[in-house]
Amino acid sequence: MPYSLVIFDLDGTLADSFPWFLRNVNDVADRFSFRRIADEDVEELRHAGSREIIARLEVPTWKIPFITRHMRRLKSEHLADIGLFPGTETMLRALADDGLKLALVSSDSEANARRLLGEAAAHFSWFDCGASIFGKAAKFRRVLKRAGLTPSQAIAIGDETRDIEAARALGITCGAVSWGYAASAKLRALGPDLMFERMEDIADYLLVSDAIP
Repeated sequence: MPYSLVIFDLDGTLADSFPWFLRNVNDVADRFSFRRIADEDVEELRHAGSREIIARLEVPTWKIPFITRHMRRLKSEHLADIGLFPGTETMLRALADDGLKLALVSSDSEANARRLLGEAAAHFSWFDCGASIFGKAAKFRRVLKRAGLTPSQAIAIGDETRDIEAARALGITCGAVSWGYAASAKLRALGPDLMFERMEDIADYLLVSDAIP
């Protein structure tokens, strides 16, 4: 069906931040006293859900806001080490030029998101960033309200299990990308409405769908 709004996740979907995360996560683990990630743990964690990852790393729930704030500050100091995935800017421009409204939902700060996106930030009509105790579903709900749209008019595209879960909770079409933090097989097992294997597939699908009467 045609969509009016595309809600994007940032890290692992548009921004290639996973290598940076792996380089820094063990320093953060030492600082906040949770389990370090060994090289052999990475693939197993990519096949786990968000809550399962937190449990495996033995992260106390009360520490999560402090860890998130620290990671945002650390990331802001190293944004030059993180780039967008190839084809991201071209894809976003194509969607915006066709009249689709774009929103960005991320646990990162809006300042970091805008700096990472660079000139491509101008294609987004709404940003809902920062940690939320209510999770991504609340952010999706706020974006829909600001846009004045119903869930059936939107599609959310992300790279983690929580992206699919949040979209499903609101009745938003969920699209998952194969190149992000979570393993493609893990995402496929959750049965997203759409699975994108290449960045260009997003525009190819959405622009064709948008043209359907």
